[in-house]
Formats: sequence, C-alpha cells, structure tokens
Amino acid sequence: MSGHSKWATTKRKKAVIDAKRGKAFTKIIKEITIAAREGGGDPIGNPRLRLAVDNAKAVNMPADNIERAIKKATGELEGVTFHELMYEGYGPAGVAILVEVATDNKNRTVAEVRHLFSKGGGGMGETGSVAWMFNKKGVITLPRQDKSEDDMMEIILDAGAEDLQTEEEFYIVISLVEAFETVRKTLIDKKLTIENASLQWIAKNFINVTGEDAEKVAKLLESLEDSDDVQNVYSNADLDIA
Repeated sequence: MSGHSKWATTKRKKAVIDAKRGKAFTKIIKEITIAAREGGGDPIGNPRLRLAVDNAKAVNMPADNIERAIKKATGELEGVTFHELMYEGYGPAGVAILVEVATDNKNRTVAEVRHLFSKGGGGMGETGSVAWMFNKKGVITLPRQDKSEDDMMEIILDAGAEDLQTEEEFYIVISLVEAFETVRKTLIDKKLTIENASLQWIAKNFINVTGEDAEKVAKLLESLEDSDDVQNVYSNADLDIA
C-alpha cells in the first residue's frame, strides 16, 4: 500500500464515478451472489456475505437489490452462475498485475483480459508467474472522522491490525486475513464509518514508475478495471503521475 497514494486517490475518485453509473453496484452484486452461493444466504452465519452486504449498504444499494441477489444465489429466483478466476500478467516497465474476475463465460473473459494486456503494452503470464510477489491482506478504508493518527493507531493495534496508512482525507487499515474480521468489528463498535472493507492482494515490494511508463501502466490498469467481468485489479506499481 505504501507509496502509491496517488494511484489510490485516482482509483477512489474513479470509484465515485463508477458508483454513479452503476458499475460499483454490479461488482458488489456479483460478490453477494458468489458469497451466498458458497456459504448460504444468511449473513449471520456467512462472514463473506456479511461483508459484501455491509459494502453494499455503504454505497447505498437498495435492500431489494441485495435480497434479490441472495435469492438468485440460493435458487429461490432464477439467476446466473458466476465463476471466480484470477489472471496474472505484466504491464509496461515490467510491473506485476493480478486480475480477479467473476464471469459466467470463462472463454469470453480470458480472451478479453488477454486482449487488454496486449493492447496496453503488457502480456498475460502463467498461473503463479506473479502471484508470489503479493500477500493477501485485510484492507479497510475509512474517512478520518476527526480521529488523530495516534488515536487511530492505538485503536487498530489493540484490535490486532498490522499497519495504518494515512491519506489526506482517509485512513487505510492493513491487517492479516486472520485478524481482518476482528479489526473490522472493532472499528464498527467504535462507531467509525467504514467506506470499504475487503481482502486484497498487496505487493510485497513496489516498483517506482514515472513519466510515460506511469501513464501507460495507469491506462492499462484502468482498462482492466473497466472490463465488465473484472472485480479487482492489483499491481506492484508505485505510480508517480503528475
């Protein structure tokens, strides 16, 4: 996470636009559907579904949309079956990229992702080619809410988190996967507003990319994120974009 706040800020602004045009809803609906299909339709007994529902509420998704997605997953309503896949590859300047997708047509999706990599000056790799460069972590983003960095650090360390990243308007809390739910619940119990909470692939080390290469990498990452079947995109690029 450290060192790529410019890209993180760009993504956050883009997420606002995505929410307005419904793309954020589509991603969350897929996550709710997959979570309910795999772990059942009761959020109380299904941590992944509970997290997805909370994220849906955070972007003001109507309750009817949430309920309909769960019913489609559990078979109460007719729905589409989504498959989760992860593709790996490289972008300009040799940066590593992971792409998580949820699709009802694997052949269509792999062709689309391969095309986007190639068009963006990169290429898809074999399974395992870049995943070893990343660790899965719990990542919670929340507005600063008049909490000082020292106060927030005390809260999250007591809850078992690993690190706190500070941006101008947001805190980003990093934790081990095993501590993620405890940290999230602690923040909720402290009456803190969570913008988003999810498990993400975080690079072990970042590559600083500047100038024209940074612009190329940013364009590739954005094109991947804009693909209908793509849920998340992760990179080890520390982009210095003017």
